[in-house]
Amino acid sequence: MVRRRQIYEGKAKILYEGPEPGTLIQYFKDDATAFNAQKRGTISGKGVINNRISEHIFTALQTIGVPTHFIRRLNMREQLIRQVEIIPIEVVVRNVAAGSISKRLGIEEGTQLPRTIIEYYYKDDALGDPMIADEHIACFGWASQDEMNDIADMAIRVNDFMCGMFAGIGIRLIDFKLEFGRVWDGDYARVILADEISPDGCRLWDMKSNEKLDKDRFRQSLGGEAEAYQEVARRLGLLPEGEEATAVLDLDEHRKKRGR
Repeated sequence: MVRRRQIYEGKAKILYEGPEPGTLIQYFKDDATAFNAQKRGTISGKGVINNRISEHIFTALQTIGVPTHFIRRLNMREQLIRQVEIIPIEVVVRNVAAGSISKRLGIEEGTQLPRTIIEYYYKDDALGDPMIADEHIACFGWASQDEMNDIADMAIRVNDFMCGMFAGIGIRLIDFKLEFGRVWDGDYARVILADEISPDGCRLWDMKSNEKLDKDRFRQSLGGEAEAYQEVARRLGLLPEGEEATAVLDLDEHRKKRGR
């Protein structure tokens, strides 16, 4: 067995040295964390599902001209990606009030926002990923103004695409997180979409029932996390039809077991 060199391990993924210069292998774990890793656990099969969902969305985004780090999926838990210089900013796109914006501004969760909001957070777990403004980004040189223009444009384009994609399968896209990185060509750098897009970083609600189909089930100790993630994959057409695939996807059955 060839031992691979580990480059980085985060809360949900491990990065290994890739087979060619400028590439990495991204491994999806079943580990689940919330509240800046104050709450920890596992969601069975999450890494497999997130790998498939992220592959599906990144591939679709590439077809509409959004540049990404994704190259191809290698197996059930791994994908080959381009190595990038991560920009230390988490980009949060909000369509509906939920989570921290509801707490900060006293807006009832589930309220449709008058317009889409883009927020920026400094990537630093020790500081709790504090919210930042454009002035902070410019002052500390985390990204240039041209890069931020590209990031905002891509974030809106991703949002428009994903809102339609999820609406088509009966899911409301509440909000989601994006990360971006630089790829270099000599002295010139351009920004591309990186990390992943999955129920770990998106709030996804069933349009009819408002059932949460994302990591909020773990954050709020609702249970049924694996079933919710698989339901998103099933609706996207990423799980095979049949007894084995559908037997674990019944959230109604999960609620009955919990006495709801």
